[in-house]
Amino acid sequence: MGKKIGILALQGALEEHEAAIRTAAEALDIDVSTVRINRTSQLSDIDAVVLPGGESTSMKSIGRKLGLFEPLAEKIRDGMPAFGTCAGAILLAKEVRRKKGEPITTGVMPILDMVIIRNGYGRQRESFEVPLSVPELDLELDGVFIRAPIIEKVEDGVKVLATFEDQPVLVEQENVLASTFHPELSNTTAIHKYFLKKIL
Repeated sequence: MGKKIGILALQGALEEHEAAIRTAAEALDIDVSTVRINRTSQLSDIDAVVLPGGESTSMKSIGRKLGLFEPLAEKIRDGMPAFGTCAGAILLAKEVRRKKGEPITTGVMPILDMVIIRNGYGRQRESFEVPLSVPELDLELDGVFIRAPIIEKVEDGVKVLATFEDQPVLVEQENVLASTFHPELSNTTAIHKYFLKKIL
């Protein structure tokens, strides 16, 4: 029976994630479909979830109005694989700063043991693309950073898979994967493939 990947449909690069998941699933020769999640009733049917980028404050407001975050967080804590990219990583962080040096607040779905700074690299005009290395996956890829957050600190349970300027940009903690860049916009679907292996 095929696996169903939910994509949190509040904002963000939904089509690009859907395309990356399709390509990654074909490469792994597994039966996977995607569904855009915007209702709590859909959560019982999914095997994993992708939390895409977007504007984290808007996503937080919309998601709370829809009552999505608490039941989704419960499923993730119970072991459902989750992949947060950019704003999605902010939603999953236990602790968040609005800007460098500002007070820490508790995250929306405080799951990942890390402190993250919203828009840590600056505004839209400070967006950039750099080559990244992921030694664990024997992977080189283009990292696309768009109004990207900075992972300021990770706890011992968080595995750092890639860094940029000595800051973590791709991390993993048990069933959760998070990136501050946009792998769905990169030159490879290898990270989506790595994520899909969590549902096999």
